[in-house]
Amino acid sequence: MSAPAIAAHGLSKTFGARTVVRDVTLEVASGEIFGFLGPNGSGKSTTIKMLCGLVEPTRGEASICDLDIRTHGDAVRRTIGYMSQSFSLYGDLTVAENLEFYGRAYALSRAKRRERIDRLVAFSSLEPFRHQLAATLSGGWKQRLALAAALLHEPRVLFLDEPTAGIDPVARRDLWDLLFRLSESGVALFVTTHYMDEAERCARVGYIDGGELIAIGSRAELKALPGVTPPGTTRFSVRGDDAVALLAKARGAAYVRDATIFGDTLHLVVAADVTPAQMAQDLGVADGAVEPIEPGLEDVFVALTRERRKHP
Repeated sequence: MSAPAIAAHGLSKTFGARTVVRDVTLEVASGEIFGFLGPNGSGKSTTIKMLCGLVEPTRGEASICDLDIRTHGDAVRRTIGYMSQSFSLYGDLTVAENLEFYGRAYALSRAKRRERIDRLVAFSSLEPFRHQLAATLSGGWKQRLALAAALLHEPRVLFLDEPTAGIDPVARRDLWDLLFRLSESGVALFVTTHYMDEAERCARVGYIDGGELIAIGSRAELKALPGVTPPGTTRFSVRGDDAVALLAKARGAAYVRDATIFGDTLHLVVAADVTPAQMAQDLGVADGAVEPIEPGLEDVFVALTRERRKHP
């Protein structure tokens, strides 16, 4: 069996008396899209910096494609690509000039630079903007350029720190199409995001809170975790004309354990012995407006976070 693209065991980082990452253990396979989620300040960026060899762990071990991050830092950095949420290329250079600059920084030969730049410009659909200043690109095209720059040296592992933050929904979908194509080519992708629809696109997801990895697994495994839907309860969606008014009614029902608005519907956690017909009558909606549902990843993370903060 080949070595995982990313492996971490007991990875921890302490700054003074404050531990920001504690005993993180995970593996990511080649070609896998791994989502890494958590609230702001939960330890996501510090974990990535340790895995990239930019911050030395206080304890624990990690490797990238079987290269130890402590002893093979230079080789690790040649093996990975990194794309941040904020555009960090040069706005006063054109698309082609930015890629040429980074190709030189990666010490690619002239012939290799030309081949890689042409291929990545085509891959990212940047040809119409090849001679346009980077500063004048829209947010989505800037992110395509940043992705192309991160891929110039053909990394086997790509770290993406909230790559779609601040760009429109169409640009987000287009960027994810490129990420799927990369995963199909065997590149491992380690993605942080706050968007639940993006988390649903990942093969597996890890959730970190307070520096601790409190859940990791496939979407199905996470949704089946104990505590996500507490024993003696079940989940329903309820559609209505006025979701806000409906929420107030739901919160007044003794059998409702939790209620959240999702668009024009409510997601409810209710006592298991309550029937859809009773809920429809109590909430003043048609019988067909009440349907059983499975928890989404947002439900999973909210439930896990609340439970952890009850018992720190």
